[in-house]
Amino acid sequence: MSATAPLSLSPDNRATRFATRAVFFTTGMAMGLWAALVPYVQNRTGAEANQLGMLLLCLGAGSLLSMSFSGILIKRVGCRAVMVLSAALWCAVLPLLATLDSLELLGVALFVFGMGIGLTDVAMNVQGTLVEQAAGRALMSGFHCLWSVGGIAGAAGGALLFGNGAAPLTSTFCAIAITAGVLLAVFRGLLPGGSDDKKTEQPRSRRLRPDAYLLMMAIMTMLCFMAEGAIIDWSGTFLNLERGMPLEHAGWGFALFSLAMSLMRMTGDRLVNRMGRRMMLVAGSLLAMVGYLVVILVPGWTASLIGFALVGIGAANIVPVLITLAGQSKAMPVSMSVAFVTSLGYLGILGGPALLGWIAHYSTLFFAFSLLAAGFLLIALGAARLRY
Repeated sequence: MSATAPLSLSPDNRATRFATRAVFFTTGMAMGLWAALVPYVQNRTGAEANQLGMLLLCLGAGSLLSMSFSGILIKRVGCRAVMVLSAALWCAVLPLLATLDSLELLGVALFVFGMGIGLTDVAMNVQGTLVEQAAGRALMSGFHCLWSVGGIAGAAGGALLFGNGAAPLTSTFCAIAITAGVLLAVFRGLLPGGSDDKKTEQPRSRRLRPDAYLLMMAIMTMLCFMAEGAIIDWSGTFLNLERGMPLEHAGWGFALFSLAMSLMRMTGDRLVNRMGRRMMLVAGSLLAMVGYLVVILVPGWTASLIGFALVGIGAANIVPVLITLAGQSKAMPVSMSVAFVTSLGYLGILGGPALLGWIAHYSTLFFAFSLLAAGFLLIALGAARLRY
Protein backbone atom coordinates (compact mmCIF):
# COMPACT_ATOMS: atom_id res chain seq x y z
CA MET A 1 0.00 0.00 0.00
CA SER A 2 1.32 3.42 -0.90
CA ALA A 3 1.93 6.18 1.60
CA THR A 4 -1.04 8.13 0.29
CA ALA A 5 -3.53 5.27 0.44
CA PRO A 6 -6.52 5.57 2.73
CA LEU A 7 -6.72 3.90 6.10
CA SER A 8 -6.56 0.12 5.82
CA LEU A 9 -9.93 -1.48 5.22
CA SER A 10 -8.84 -4.89 6.44
CA PRO A 11 -11.70 -7.13 7.61
CA ASP A 12 -9.77 -7.34 10.90
CA ASN A 13 -9.87 -3.56 11.38
CA ARG A 14 -12.40 -3.49 14.21
CA ALA A 15 -11.79 0.18 14.94
CA THR A 16 -12.96 1.18 11.47
CA ARG A 17 -16.10 -0.94 11.65
CA PHE A 18 -16.88 0.35 15.15
CA ALA A 19 -16.39 3.96 14.05
CA THR A 20 -18.75 3.44 11.12
CA ARG A 21 -21.44 2.08 13.43
CA ALA A 22 -20.91 4.98 15.84
CA VAL A 23 -21.53 7.62 13.18
CA PHE A 24 -24.68 5.83 12.01
CA PHE A 25 -25.85 5.83 15.65
CA THR A 26 -25.30 9.54 16.30
CA THR A 27 -26.96 10.57 13.03
CA GLY A 28 -29.99 8.43 13.80
CA MET A 29 -30.11 9.92 17.28
CA ALA A 30 -30.26 13.44 15.85
CA MET A 31 -33.13 12.55 13.54
CA GLY A 32 -34.94 10.71 16.33
CA LEU A 33 -34.70 13.74 18.59
CA TRP A 34 -36.00 15.94 15.79
CA ALA A 35 -39.00 13.57 15.44
CA ALA A 36 -39.76 14.07 19.14
CA LEU A 37 -39.40 17.85 18.76
CA VAL A 38 -41.77 18.24 15.77
CA PRO A 39 -45.04 18.27 17.78
CA TYR A 40 -43.51 20.82 20.16
CA VAL A 41 -42.41 23.00 17.25
CA GLN A 42 -45.93 22.92 15.85
CA ASN A 43 -47.46 23.62 19.25
CA ARG A 44 -45.00 26.43 20.04
CA THR A 45 -45.36 28.21 16.70
CA GLY A 46 -49.00 27.39 15.96
CA ALA A 47 -47.96 26.24 12.49
CA GLU A 48 -50.61 24.63 10.30
CA ALA A 49 -49.90 21.53 8.23
CA ASN A 50 -48.82 23.48 5.15
CA GLN A 51 -46.55 25.77 7.21
CA LEU A 52 -44.96 22.79 8.93
CA GLY A 53 -44.52 21.28 5.48
CA MET A 54 -42.62 24.39 4.39
CA LEU A 55 -40.34 24.11 7.42
CA LEU A 56 -39.60 20.50 6.54
CA LEU A 57 -38.97 21.57 2.96
CA CYS A 58 -36.22 23.88 4.27
CA LEU A 59 -34.60 20.88 5.94
CA GLY A 60 -34.79 18.91 2.70
CA ALA A 61 -33.48 21.80 0.62
CA GLY A 62 -30.42 22.16 2.85
CA SER A 63 -29.69 18.46 2.57
CA LEU A 64 -30.18 18.48 -1.17
CA LEU A 65 -27.74 21.37 -1.55
CA SER A 66 -25.02 19.69 0.50
CA MET A 67 -25.55 16.32 -1.17
CA SER A 68 -25.07 17.89 -4.60
CA PHE A 69 -21.38 18.44 -3.84
CA SER A 70 -20.90 15.70 -1.21
CA GLY A 71 -19.29 13.21 -3.61
CA ILE A 72 -16.63 15.68 -4.74
CA LEU A 73 -16.03 16.90 -1.18
CA ILE A 74 -15.62 13.37 0.19
CA LYS A 75 -13.20 12.48 -2.59
CA ARG A 76 -11.09 15.58 -1.90
CA VAL A 77 -10.95 15.74 1.91
CA GLY A 78 -12.06 12.24 2.92
CA CYS A 79 -14.87 10.70 4.94
CA ARG A 80 -13.36 11.65 8.31
CA ALA A 81 -13.25 15.40 7.73
CA VAL A 82 -16.72 15.50 6.19
CA MET A 83 -18.34 13.48 8.98
CA VAL A 84 -16.73 15.43 11.82
CA LEU A 85 -17.37 18.91 10.39
CA SER A 86 -20.92 18.14 9.28
CA ALA A 87 -21.77 16.65 12.69
CA ALA A 88 -20.44 19.81 14.33
CA LEU A 89 -22.73 21.82 12.05
CA TRP A 90 -25.96 20.04 12.97
CA CYS A 91 -24.99 19.95 16.64
CA ALA A 92 -24.62 23.73 16.62
CA VAL A 93 -28.14 24.15 15.21
CA LEU A 94 -30.02 21.64 17.42
CA PRO A 95 -30.62 24.08 20.33
CA LEU A 96 -32.19 26.57 17.93
CA LEU A 97 -34.73 23.98 16.80
CA ALA A 98 -35.87 23.65 20.42
CA THR A 99 -36.20 27.38 21.15
CA LEU A 100 -37.00 29.48 18.07
CA ASP A 101 -40.57 30.80 17.77
CA SER A 102 -40.25 32.52 14.40
CA LEU A 103 -41.21 30.37 11.42
CA GLU A 104 -38.74 32.27 9.24
CA LEU A 105 -35.79 31.73 11.59
CA LEU A 106 -36.79 28.11 12.09
CA GLY A 107 -36.70 27.68 8.33
CA VAL A 108 -33.13 29.00 8.21
CA ALA A 109 -32.07 26.80 11.13
CA LEU A 110 -33.62 23.71 9.53
CA PHE A 111 -31.86 24.51 6.24
CA VAL A 112 -28.48 24.49 8.01
CA PHE A 113 -29.44 21.41 10.04
CA GLY A 114 -30.35 19.66 6.79
CA MET A 115 -26.99 20.55 5.23
CA GLY A 116 -25.15 18.93 8.11
CA ILE A 117 -27.32 15.80 8.16
CA GLY A 118 -27.07 15.40 4.38
CA LEU A 119 -23.27 15.50 4.36
CA THR A 120 -23.01 13.08 7.28
CA ASP A 121 -25.41 10.62 5.68
CA VAL A 122 -23.58 10.41 2.37
CA ALA A 123 -20.14 10.19 3.97
CA MET A 124 -21.10 7.42 6.39
CA ASN A 125 -22.68 5.36 3.60
CA VAL A 126 -19.58 5.74 1.43
CA GLN A 127 -17.41 4.62 4.34
CA GLY A 128 -19.82 1.77 5.11
CA THR A 129 -19.67 0.50 1.53
CA LEU A 130 -15.87 0.58 1.44
CA VAL A 131 -15.64 -1.26 4.76
CA GLU A 132 -18.17 -3.87 3.62
CA GLN A 133 -16.36 -4.50 0.33
CA ALA A 134 -13.02 -4.87 2.10
CA ALA A 135 -14.52 -7.32 4.59
CA GLY A 136 -15.96 -9.45 1.80
CA ARG A 137 -19.21 -10.06 3.69
CA ALA A 138 -22.51 -8.30 4.29
CA LEU A 139 -22.27 -5.52 6.89
CA MET A 140 -24.57 -2.78 5.63
CA SER A 141 -27.71 -3.92 7.46
CA GLY A 142 -25.72 -3.91 10.69
CA PHE A 143 -24.53 -0.36 10.04
CA HIS A 144 -28.07 0.81 9.34
CA CYS A 145 -29.23 -1.04 12.46
CA LEU A 146 -27.19 1.42 14.50
CA TRP A 147 -28.99 4.31 12.77
CA SER A 148 -32.26 2.79 13.95
CA VAL A 149 -30.91 2.29 17.48
CA GLY A 150 -29.88 5.93 17.46
CA GLY A 151 -33.37 6.87 16.33
CA ILE A 152 -34.79 5.00 19.31
CA ALA A 153 -32.38 6.76 21.66
CA GLY A 154 -33.26 10.17 20.23
CA ALA A 155 -37.03 9.77 19.99
CA ALA A 156 -37.66 7.71 23.12
CA GLY A 157 -35.07 9.63 25.12
CA GLY A 158 -36.67 12.90 24.10
CA ALA A 159 -40.15 11.59 24.91
CA LEU A 160 -39.01 10.38 28.34
CA LEU A 161 -37.34 13.70 29.13
CA PHE A 162 -40.41 15.66 28.02
CA GLY A 163 -42.72 13.35 29.95
CA ASN A 164 -40.74 14.08 33.13
CA GLY A 165 -40.96 17.83 32.67
CA ALA A 166 -37.62 18.54 30.98
CA ALA A 167 -37.46 21.42 28.53
CA PRO A 168 -36.83 20.59 24.85
CA LEU A 169 -33.58 22.58 25.05
CA THR A 170 -32.23 20.15 27.67
CA SER A 171 -32.63 17.23 25.29
CA THR A 172 -30.58 18.96 22.59
CA PHE A 173 -27.67 19.56 24.97
CA CYS A 174 -27.74 15.87 25.91
CA ALA A 175 -27.57 14.92 22.22
CA ILE A 176 -24.67 17.31 21.59
CA ALA A 177 -22.68 15.91 24.53
CA ILE A 178 -23.22 12.32 23.36
CA THR A 179 -22.26 13.14 19.76
CA ALA A 180 -19.09 14.98 20.76
CA GLY A 181 -18.01 12.17 23.06
CA VAL A 182 -18.65 9.47 20.45
CA LEU A 183 -16.79 11.28 17.66
CA LEU A 184 -13.78 11.93 19.88
CA ALA A 185 -13.70 8.26 20.87
CA VAL A 186 -13.85 6.90 17.30
CA PHE A 187 -11.96 9.65 15.46
CA ARG A 188 -9.02 7.45 14.47
CA GLY A 189 -11.37 4.85 12.99
CA LEU A 190 -12.92 7.29 10.50
CA LEU A 191 -11.41 6.95 7.03
CA PRO A 192 -9.10 9.84 6.08
CA GLY A 193 -9.76 9.00 2.42
CA GLY A 194 -12.98 9.01 0.43
CA SER A 195 -12.50 6.06 -1.91
CA ASP A 196 -10.35 3.06 -2.60
CA ASP A 197 -9.96 3.72 -6.30
CA LYS A 198 -6.68 1.90 -6.89
CA LYS A 199 -7.92 -1.32 -5.31
CA THR A 200 -11.63 -1.56 -6.11
CA GLU A 201 -12.49 0.80 -8.91
CA GLN A 202 -9.89 0.03 -11.56
CA PRO A 203 -12.11 -2.33 -13.62
CA ARG A 204 -15.15 -0.10 -13.42
CA SER A 205 -16.48 2.24 -16.06
CA ARG A 206 -15.02 5.74 -16.01
CA ARG A 207 -18.40 7.30 -16.83
CA LEU A 208 -19.71 9.81 -14.32
CA ARG A 209 -23.34 9.38 -15.33
CA PRO A 210 -25.60 6.71 -13.81
CA ASP A 211 -27.18 4.08 -16.02
CA ALA A 212 -30.83 2.95 -15.87
CA TYR A 213 -29.93 0.30 -13.27
CA LEU A 214 -28.52 2.85 -10.81
CA LEU A 215 -31.38 5.26 -11.50
CA MET A 216 -33.94 2.55 -10.73
CA MET A 217 -32.21 1.68 -7.45
CA ALA A 218 -32.08 5.37 -6.54
CA ILE A 219 -35.82 5.80 -7.15
CA MET A 220 -36.62 2.72 -5.06
CA THR A 221 -34.39 4.06 -2.29
CA MET A 222 -36.15 7.42 -2.49
CA LEU A 223 -39.60 5.80 -2.15
CA CYS A 224 -38.50 3.82 0.90
CA PHE A 225 -36.85 6.82 2.52
CA MET A 226 -39.94 8.94 1.84
CA ALA A 227 -42.01 6.46 3.84
CA GLU A 228 -39.43 6.52 6.65
CA GLY A 229 -39.33 10.32 6.60
CA ALA A 230 -43.10 10.45 6.95
CA ILE A 231 -42.86 8.52 10.22
CA ILE A 232 -40.02 10.73 11.46
CA ASP A 233 -41.87 13.98 10.79
CA TRP A 234 -45.57 13.07 10.76
CA SER A 235 -46.13 10.08 13.06
CA GLY A 236 -46.24 12.28 16.18
CA THR A 237 -48.68 14.73 14.60
CA PHE A 238 -50.83 11.88 13.24
CA LEU A 239 -51.01 10.10 16.60
CA ASN A 240 -51.81 13.33 18.46
CA LEU A 241 -54.34 14.92 16.10
CA GLU A 242 -55.91 11.95 14.32
CA ARG A 243 -55.74 9.22 16.98
CA GLY A 244 -55.96 11.31 20.17
CA MET A 245 -52.66 10.23 21.69
CA PRO A 246 -51.32 12.67 24.37
CA LEU A 247 -48.75 15.10 22.99
CA GLU A 248 -46.03 14.08 25.45
CA HIS A 249 -46.24 10.46 24.28
CA ALA A 250 -46.58 11.08 20.54
CA GLY A 251 -42.89 10.39 19.92
CA TRP A 252 -43.47 6.68 20.61
CA GLY A 253 -44.69 6.11 17.06
CA PHE A 254 -41.25 6.75 15.65
CA ALA A 255 -39.62 5.01 18.62
CA LEU A 256 -41.50 1.74 17.97
CA PHE A 257 -40.84 2.04 14.24
CA SER A 258 -37.12 2.41 14.96
CA LEU A 259 -37.14 -0.43 17.50
CA ALA A 260 -38.76 -2.82 15.02
CA MET A 261 -36.39 -1.71 12.28
CA SER A 262 -33.29 -2.11 14.43
CA LEU A 263 -34.31 -5.61 15.58
CA MET A 264 -34.80 -6.71 11.96
CA ARG A 265 -31.49 -5.17 10.89
CA MET A 266 -29.66 -7.14 13.58
CA THR A 267 -30.37 -10.26 11.55
CA GLY A 268 -30.56 -8.53 8.18
CA ASP A 269 -27.20 -9.68 6.84
CA ARG A 270 -27.99 -13.33 7.66
CA LEU A 271 -31.47 -13.03 6.14
CA VAL A 272 -30.03 -11.62 2.91
CA ASN A 273 -27.64 -14.56 2.66
CA ARG A 274 -30.47 -17.04 3.29
CA MET A 275 -33.36 -15.48 1.33
CA GLY A 276 -31.51 -13.66 -1.42
CA ARG A 277 -31.73 -9.97 -2.25
CA ARG A 278 -34.80 -10.21 -4.51
CA MET A 279 -36.94 -12.00 -1.90
CA MET A 280 -35.75 -9.62 0.82
CA LEU A 281 -36.80 -6.58 -1.23
CA VAL A 282 -40.16 -8.01 -2.33
CA ALA A 283 -41.22 -9.48 1.04
CA GLY A 284 -40.04 -6.45 2.98
CA SER A 285 -41.80 -3.89 0.80
CA LEU A 286 -45.09 -5.83 0.86
CA LEU A 287 -44.99 -6.10 4.67
CA ALA A 288 -44.29 -2.37 4.96
CA MET A 289 -47.27 -1.68 2.70
CA VAL A 290 -49.48 -3.75 5.04
CA GLY A 291 -48.17 -1.71 7.97
CA TYR A 292 -49.25 1.57 6.42
CA LEU A 293 -52.67 0.07 5.60
CA VAL A 294 -53.08 -0.82 9.29
CA VAL A 295 -52.23 2.77 10.25
CA ILE A 296 -54.76 4.13 7.77
CA LEU A 297 -57.66 1.70 8.12
CA VAL A 298 -57.69 0.50 11.74
CA PRO A 299 -58.92 3.09 14.30
CA GLY A 300 -57.19 3.77 17.60
CA TRP A 301 -53.65 4.82 18.41
CA THR A 302 -52.71 1.30 19.56
CA ALA A 303 -53.35 -0.08 16.07
CA SER A 304 -51.39 2.82 14.57
CA LEU A 305 -48.40 2.00 16.77
CA ILE A 306 -48.58 -1.62 15.58
CA GLY A 307 -48.78 -0.40 11.98
CA PHE A 308 -45.71 1.80 12.35
CA ALA A 309 -43.85 -1.19 13.84
CA LEU A 310 -44.83 -3.34 10.83
CA VAL A 311 -43.49 -0.65 8.50
CA GLY A 312 -40.22 -0.76 10.42
CA ILE A 313 -39.98 -4.56 10.11
CA GLY A 314 -40.71 -4.54 6.39
CA ALA A 315 -38.58 -1.56 5.40
CA ALA A 316 -35.62 -2.49 7.63
CA ASN A 317 -33.37 -4.11 5.04
CA ILE A 318 -34.59 -2.52 1.81
CA VAL A 319 -32.20 0.43 1.78
CA PRO A 320 -29.10 -1.52 2.97
CA VAL A 321 -29.63 -4.03 0.13
CA LEU A 322 -30.05 -1.26 -2.44
CA ILE A 323 -26.91 0.56 -1.27
CA THR A 324 -24.93 -2.68 -1.44
CA LEU A 325 -26.17 -3.22 -5.00
CA ALA A 326 -25.18 0.34 -5.87
CA GLY A 327 -21.65 -0.33 -4.65
CA GLN A 328 -21.45 -3.33 -6.99
CA SER A 329 -22.54 -1.37 -10.06
CA LYS A 330 -20.09 -1.24 -12.96
CA ALA A 331 -21.44 2.05 -14.31
CA MET A 332 -19.59 4.38 -11.90
CA PRO A 333 -16.79 4.22 -9.29
CA VAL A 334 -18.06 2.90 -5.98
CA SER A 335 -17.79 6.24 -4.18
CA MET A 336 -19.81 8.01 -6.87
CA SER A 337 -22.46 5.30 -7.32
CA VAL A 338 -23.15 5.07 -3.59
CA ALA A 339 -23.24 8.87 -3.30
CA PHE A 340 -25.71 9.06 -6.20
CA VAL A 341 -28.14 6.47 -4.81
CA THR A 342 -27.82 7.79 -1.26
CA SER A 343 -28.28 11.41 -2.32
CA LEU A 344 -31.35 10.81 -4.44
CA GLY A 345 -32.68 8.46 -1.78
CA TYR A 346 -32.38 11.02 0.98
CA LEU A 347 -34.35 13.43 -1.16
CA GLY A 348 -37.25 11.20 -0.14
CA ILE A 349 -36.59 11.22 3.60
CA LEU A 350 -35.88 14.96 3.73
CA GLY A 351 -38.03 16.46 0.98
CA GLY A 352 -40.83 13.90 0.98
CA PRO A 353 -42.36 14.93 4.33
CA ALA A 354 -42.71 18.50 3.06
CA LEU A 355 -44.62 17.23 0.04
CA LEU A 356 -46.79 15.11 2.33
CA GLY A 357 -47.53 18.23 4.38
CA TRP A 358 -48.95 19.95 1.33
CA ILE A 359 -50.93 16.85 0.37
CA ALA A 360 -52.31 16.60 3.92
CA HIS A 361 -53.26 20.29 3.90
CA TYR A 362 -55.37 19.92 0.76
CA SER A 363 -56.68 16.43 1.64
CA THR A 364 -55.84 14.42 4.79
CA LEU A 365 -52.91 12.65 6.41
CA PHE A 366 -54.80 9.41 5.75
CA PHE A 367 -54.60 10.03 1.99
CA ALA A 368 -50.94 11.03 2.22
CA PHE A 369 -50.12 7.78 4.04
CA SER A 370 -52.03 5.78 1.41
CA LEU A 371 -49.64 7.13 -1.24
CA LEU A 372 -46.73 5.79 0.82
CA ALA A 373 -48.36 2.34 0.90
CA ALA A 374 -48.57 2.50 -2.90
CA GLY A 375 -44.88 3.43 -3.00
CA PHE A 376 -43.94 0.17 -1.29
CA LEU A 377 -45.96 -1.73 -3.88
CA LEU A 378 -43.88 -0.03 -6.59
CA ILE A 379 -40.68 -1.10 -4.80
CA ALA A 380 -41.86 -4.73 -4.82
CA LEU A 381 -42.59 -4.53 -8.54
CA GLY A 382 -39.26 -2.84 -9.26
CA ALA A 383 -37.28 -5.40 -7.27
CA ALA A 384 -38.30 -8.11 -9.74
CA ARG A 385 -36.63 -6.15 -12.55
CA LEU A 386 -33.27 -5.51 -10.89
CA ARG A 387 -30.18 -7.43 -12.02
CA TYR A 388 -28.47 -9.41 -9.24
